[in-house]
Amino acid sequence: MSDVAAEVTAGDVARRTSVGLVVVQDGAVQWANDAARDLVVPHGGSWQGPASVVRLLHAVRPGTRREALRWPSPVGGTRWWTITCSLLDPGGPALLYEVTDETPRQLRDDRNDRWRLARLEAMAGMGSWEWDPLDEHVEWSDSLLRLFGIPPGGTLDQAGFARLIHDEDRETVGAVIAEALRTGAPFTYTHRMHSYDRSTLRTFECFGEVFTDASGAPVRVLGAVRDVTEQSRARAELAFLAEHDPLTGIANRRRITGRLEECLADEQGAALLLVDVDNFKDVNDIRGHAAGDRVMRTLAGTLGAQLGPDALLGRLGGDEFAVVVPACGAADALDLGERLCAAARGTQVPGEGDALRVSVSVGVAAFRPGHDVESAMSQADLALYEAKGAGRDRARLFAPDQYDQALRRVSVLERVRAGLDHGTMTFDAQPILDLRTGTVVRHELLIRLRDGLEPALGPAEFLPAAERTDLVLRLDRWVLERAIAALATPWALESHLRLEVNVSARSLDDPELGAWILSVLSRADVDPRRLGLEITETAAIASIDAARDLACRLTRAGCGFTLDDFGAGFGSFSYLKHLPFTGIKIAGDFVRQLDTEPVDRALVEAVVGVAHRLGIVTVAEQVDRPPLVGQLRGLGVAQGQGYHLGRPKPLREVLAAL
Repeated sequence: MSDVAAEVTAGDVARRTSVGLVVVQDGAVQWANDAARDLVVPHGGSWQGPASVVRLLHAVRPGTRREALRWPSPVGGTRWWTITCSLLDPGGPALLYEVTDETPRQLRDDRNDRWRLARLEAMAGMGSWEWDPLDEHVEWSDSLLRLFGIPPGGTLDQAGFARLIHDEDRETVGAVIAEALRTGAPFTYTHRMHSYDRSTLRTFECFGEVFTDASGAPVRVLGAVRDVTEQSRARAELAFLAEHDPLTGIANRRRITGRLEECLADEQGAALLLVDVDNFKDVNDIRGHAAGDRVMRTLAGTLGAQLGPDALLGRLGGDEFAVVVPACGAADALDLGERLCAAARGTQVPGEGDALRVSVSVGVAAFRPGHDVESAMSQADLALYEAKGAGRDRARLFAPDQYDQALRRVSVLERVRAGLDHGTMTFDAQPILDLRTGTVVRHELLIRLRDGLEPALGPAEFLPAAERTDLVLRLDRWVLERAIAALATPWALESHLRLEVNVSARSLDDPELGAWILSVLSRADVDPRRLGLEITETAAIASIDAARDLACRLTRAGCGFTLDDFGAGFGSFSYLKHLPFTGIKIAGDFVRQLDTEPVDRALVEAVVGVAHRLGIVTVAEQVDRPPLVGQLRGLGVAQGQGYHLGRPKPLREVLAAL
């Protein structure tokens, strides 16, 4: 073949090949084929070797290959090139660049990647974004735009995104991203954000990563976003319940005692006022618990309006409020107590029929540094008893002669201690029956003091006194230890006896209780499934975090955990999903008149519906008449307890019968 023929053939090939060929020498383009020209300028245009192209080619060294390099298309859009470089003459300075247009493959791969990403994000309920810090361009995934409430086909730029962020969070988000760009470190933040139409406010959690070039400058930022609105709402609700009373919204016992402890450590001291609603039991019995709840909510607002900004109002439980006033002397505290009585006296509680009026009694005690919370509570409680004894609807200041009452209370506590030491503290056991089959599924242990002394003391007389001191912690452990010992007896093992034990609110705050129970069960070789614990609704709410921790630990091991007297306290379902109960005992107030009161029937039906959805066993208390059994069974209540189903008997008799 002649040299001319060879030259014509090479030129023809160079013109017809789809690979762009560029020859660069001394930093300038010496020659380029048609394919290379078409990649850079519109068809038919002239190309004098733009400096930007030369810089791009110069970044590829001889013997190397660079893929997915972006270049603006001459007809609009973006192209992706793959470039290889070689020496045209092994001994010369000329370089040959081969440029391949990978745009179709890149777009195809990109579509596949985006489809997979979109499906994964949709399944995970997440979204993602990519930001170029150099040109401020942000690409949002379709899933993220849906999370933001952007309508189909809608767009969102960076400024629009910033406007949707909650005003209080905008500065924080900007600061976190700025710090990430400065350091190149991964980042995370949580922020609130309005939907596109600003109709809702959601909470989002973002995790991001910064990518930098060889010099450390940020060139790309990726972020993943998930909607944590419901989780944030649940956490906020739990945090609120940890320090607030769910019925009234004011502080609970834990927050009150914590604030009192802080004030007692201050040189200026504090005053404590205990406020008790007079004849509150009559309100519940005559008007119903709904009326009682209205009384507590109304009084919370009335009493709070009488207090200064430094005072803290809280609910200790039941019908009792407390007020902690820092740096307050006895005279001022007593004057405040009288104002609280007057305010309550002039308050009408709205409701059906005639407006309800109530009064309160107030016990006042002032302290200097050196007192502890227990003695402060005791002194204010003594003053409260004095106010009650003087006719109610008044305030009384603690005085030393009120110790006579304290001595009587100490006498009760001493009898309880002696009962524990000498074996006169005993149990009765009341059966709990399966309402479908009528068989006994377990027994509840009821503590009794049988010391033969006068006056005889029932649980209502000695348990409240014990719960005001650490004696209740010993009492609870004593009961649990004796219950487990009973379960370990041969006849209890053979009959698969199951027992339930009531635990006080004070014991919920004992961080070692759960581990101790499991260790006693293990030493006695008793299956944890045969032991159940019961806590009252008010105790669970007052110590919701501690109740959740104890319930989780014991139910994981197999123990039962029952919410007792549900509905008698706050009647709230909001926290059930946060506590792993295995059973709910429906308060007898809703059961006794179930066959004649439609409202009670509706309330029980609601409790059963929620319990079934959560997988919780329902137990009806105070089933004392035959017609109630059929009514409860028809509503889906699983188990029952009451005098009609079985009266309490001494535990030793139950064990002997086994």
